[in-house]
Amino acid sequence: MELILERIAKKKTYTIGHLYIAKEPDGNNPGLGQPLTKGLQICDTLEPTWRDYAHGAYKVKGRSAIPEGRYAVVISWSPKFQQWLPILLGVPKFEGIRIHAGNCSEDTEGCILVGKNKLVGQVVDSRIWLHRLKQKIVEAKDRGEPVWITIK
Repeated sequence: MELILERIAKKKTYTIGHLYIAKEPDGNNPGLGQPLTKGLQICDTLEPTWRDYAHGAYKVKGRSAIPEGRYAVVISWSPKFQQWLPILLGVPKFEGIRIHAGNCSEDTEGCILVGKNKLVGQVVDSRIWLHRLKQKIVEAKDRGEPVWITIK
């Protein structure tokens, strides 16, 4: 399964995005060698401040969105949250980047929060959307599919 996170609002203290399940241009599920496009929008996302790392910006611990790129996603136990949560692997200069519940940028510490962006700079109904996303990831893993997220 391929996920696409498209950042749509890069503000001073937060970043809002849309999270999609990718599809091929013909509408089918992703296959080898096919370019991917946004498919079904799952939910919105909230991250800390976006920084232009490609042009010299630097990471501020706990207050920086991760770099654009493609990352493997697995579900592992989070001692901090005491539950199984998605985690992104191989994020340069970042560790422990999870997808989890929360409402405002202070809840992110660099991670990706999921929910619906109905309030300025926030997401709501986060636990519901986290549950739905985890379910989709588990279903993909049960089918033997790797899960990837591309962040734009």
